[in-house]
Amino acid sequence: MVVVPIEPSSHRHPRHAVVVASGGLDSTVLAYWLAARRAELTLLSFDYGQRHRVELDHAADIATLLECPQEIVDLSALGGLLVGSALTDSEVAVPDGHYTDESMRATIVPNRNAIMLDIAVAVAVARKADAVAFGAHAGDHAVYPDCRPDFVERFTRSAQTANEGLLVEEFEILAPFVHLSKTDIVRIGVALGVPFERTWSCYRGGTVHCGTCGTCTERKEAFEQNGITDPTQYSRA
Repeated sequence: MVVVPIEPSSHRHPRHAVVVASGGLDSTVLAYWLAARRAELTLLSFDYGQRHRVELDHAADIATLLECPQEIVDLSALGGLLVGSALTDSEVAVPDGHYTDESMRATIVPNRNAIMLDIAVAVAVARKADAVAFGAHAGDHAVYPDCRPDFVERFTRSAQTANEGLLVEEFEILAPFVHLSKTDIVRIGVALGVPFERTWSCYRGGTVHCGTCGTCTERKEAFEQNGITDPTQYSRA
């Protein structure tokens, strides 16, 4: 197992990647990035009791477009246990603003990426895939500890230890966008022909993006900074 390089272009091309796929912009661009490298894909999505469960429908849509399987892992009972997060606790309001704002800490779901990645690694072992990939990026570093390079490196070692003798040769935990911004990811997605209008970011759920929560704010700015028309429908400007 190797730790991922900084630049996406420097990666070995995986044969079969299990992608943690939320239906959001980052994981969708990641799936298209891997597909462009001719990797076989398995999209792994999670119902963890999130209020924006609509994202799972978008992940299914992306799987159909990429002609690859999507598996949904039912962790919905976690929602009742992970109180205190705006994503899983109906008593906590979803904050507006940027990820750098202290208020965005309310959107942390404890250990979320580690839980999802542990399951993804197990699926990779069972299906003899040579990579697990997730769409962590630099814009998440300020708020989410499990999106930082240090987490990727330590989780890689943990997965290697937990699955000694089980992983295929050259198995990787891929986080190719971990040093890139959302603006960079949108630029990559445009080059790959990603159907951004089929992705979902908003933490509030609903039928259209709210336009003001942290994920909506970051999404809008990423298109603006690239000078690209944002195809997303927002309820508020």
